[in-house]
Amino acid sequence: MAGSRSERLLALLQVLRGHRYPVSGSSLADELGISLRTLYRDIASLRAQGAAIEGEAGVGYVLRPGFLLPPMMFSQEEIEALVLGSRWVARSTDAKLSEAAAAALAKITAVLPPALCDAVDETALIIGPRALVEEKADIPALRSAIRHERKLEIGYSDEAGAITRRIIWPFGLAYFESVRVVLGWCELRQDFRHFRTDRIASMTEPGERYPKRRAALLAEWRRTMNYT
Repeated sequence: MAGSRSERLLALLQVLRGHRYPVSGSSLADELGISLRTLYRDIASLRAQGAAIEGEAGVGYVLRPGFLLPPMMFSQEEIEALVLGSRWVARSTDAKLSEAAAAALAKITAVLPPALCDAVDETALIIGPRALVEEKADIPALRSAIRHERKLEIGYSDEAGAITRRIIWPFGLAYFESVRVVLGWCELRQDFRHFRTDRIASMTEPGERYPKRRAALLAEWRRTMNYT
């Protein structure tokens, strides 16, 4: 298998993640294009780094769930993607998510090898400025309602400024360049509707969970909108 040793170890982890049950060493070696001797050495290296790989030669190997990839295995492109993504979140979302993005990047940077720390600091991918509309909705409260599958009662303004009262089942939040849009089931319209957060004049949580699961609503919305 071509590539550096770290890339080979990453590939081994990915292959093991694809197997729910023990897989033989010979099958792993064949899939990775390496010798059995190299495979056993790589498994020992991963175990030394904390990977919970159970099994032995002649029995098979399986990766116990919960192991996180060592940060040293991030490629240059992956580092740039993480930095760019965290910068976009910091600039384009609410204060809590912005703080979370900065904290997550700081945690990653803290355990990176020095060379990759420099790569984070020197990333030349920049998020440009944008014009934001004035936000009215409490975005953290909205995200909480989505997460906990809670109904919301909102006062929603149309383009002319007329406000209607709606009870919605929020199941998603879409981030566009200048606006945010709530994906929800509207009890008034008995259909899926999209609500711009800058037009939500008021919002309260009645304390009632909506009757469908968020994942089911999102899947149904995708089918209805032909969105993949």
